[in-house]
Amino acid sequence: MGSGPEFDYCVVIDDDDDILMASRLLLRRLFKDVATVRSPDEALPLVEARAPDVVLLDANFARGATDAAEGLAWLEKLLGIDPELVVVMITAHAGVQIAVAAMKRGATDFVSKPWSNEKLLASVRTAASLRRSRKAAVAGGSAPARPAAVVAGTALLGGSPEMARVHSLIARAAPTDANVLVLGENGTGKELVARELHRQSLRADQVMLTVDLGAVSEDLIDSELFGHVKGAFTDARTDRVGRIQAADGGTLFLDEIGNLPLRLQPKLLTVLEQRQVTPVGANRPVPVNIRVIAATNLPPEKLRDESHFRQDLLFRLNTVEIDLPPLRDRLEDVPELIDHYLDHYAKRYGRPHPQLSAAARAALLNHDWPGNVRALRHALERAVILARDVPLEPEDFALVSTPRIAPSAVVAPRAADDLNLERVERRLVEEALRKHGYNISLAAHELGLSRAALYRRMEKHGL
Repeated sequence: MGSGPEFDYCVVIDDDDDILMASRLLLRRLFKDVATVRSPDEALPLVEARAPDVVLLDANFARGATDAAEGLAWLEKLLGIDPELVVVMITAHAGVQIAVAAMKRGATDFVSKPWSNEKLLASVRTAASLRRSRKAAVAGGSAPARPAAVVAGTALLGGSPEMARVHSLIARAAPTDANVLVLGENGTGKELVARELHRQSLRADQVMLTVDLGAVSEDLIDSELFGHVKGAFTDARTDRVGRIQAADGGTLFLDEIGNLPLRLQPKLLTVLEQRQVTPVGANRPVPVNIRVIAATNLPPEKLRDESHFRQDLLFRLNTVEIDLPPLRDRLEDVPELIDHYLDHYAKRYGRPHPQLSAAARAALLNHDWPGNVRALRHALERAVILARDVPLEPEDFALVSTPRIAPSAVVAPRAADDLNLERVERRLVEEALRKHGYNISLAAHELGLSRAALYRRMEKHGL
């Protein structure tokens, strides 16, 4: 990961105001300027005048449209203005099928609604890195060496023995086609490992598709993974290519594999054994050539419980197993992480590099970090934003030790008898975000809000 806003300019085109607000809040982590417009017509002069690093383009604009015809037409117009433009399609209806068509017409990648923040950021960062390499190649009079999803090095920081072992496993496993299972708690960087495995693999010039099985409802997983044919069920109005088939030639990353229902596990096992997939409602299988990387935060004893996860499928998935250590087990990496993220966020927000008091540094080094690197990163970002021109103290990091007990309902932390509604709301939102490792979807669900409504409250309270 780079330091400060890594890129200059991004344009988001979508007719949904909530999507525009959410993307503007999220993407300003990566871009100095994020322009949001409701129609492609408004975007054309922005593309012509400023040559954005990335354009995010919705697939459908007309009310009720689901075929992406309008989005695909605008994709061609945008690429006609700038053939080197990097466009990431935003899809919802029949997402993967449309995404495959878009990528054949020149789109760099796609994201599906509703998206995962970390996955959107990773996809957009990769796309912007590609745009940068294309510009450099043009300036140097040569073609880019690798047009694939190449990112500028690994974001897996740390020189501890635990992380050295992880890097060694990645280096040895990546060039093979062996399936890899990545284990680890939330916030340890499982997707970063998956992306690094793909980056170092022989498939790096091909697509890496992600399915977050923790974010897809159980009744949609079958269609999302395997696809379906028209008429396979009531709402199957068109054929849909599943993500397994769409990843043909590349890498399929199955995040939160422990959420795959037992009834679908034999079907995935068949895909891995026979290298072919049968869409829902189809009579004949389709051959596929994929490399599978899976990840889960399930504890080993549950993963190896036959009543929860088929052991023959587990054996197929974990040809190589990479166990990511929690941050509390590699505290010697914390100083490097602190320095990296303080520098990163100081540059991003145009602040002087903050100094830590001895007490603050000791508090960070001795904290148990139940949310792992993700929680450390968020604590440092918050402190940089709110920093005064004095050394940072422990209270600037809002550290809260979380007892390792079963999850319970979020309760707003009390501040004496403070009943001010605004302050109570802020504390409640902060607590929900902290409890769920800053996963927007999970925090919003527990608060009884939509993702967009949670984003609005985060913006309102400066979170």
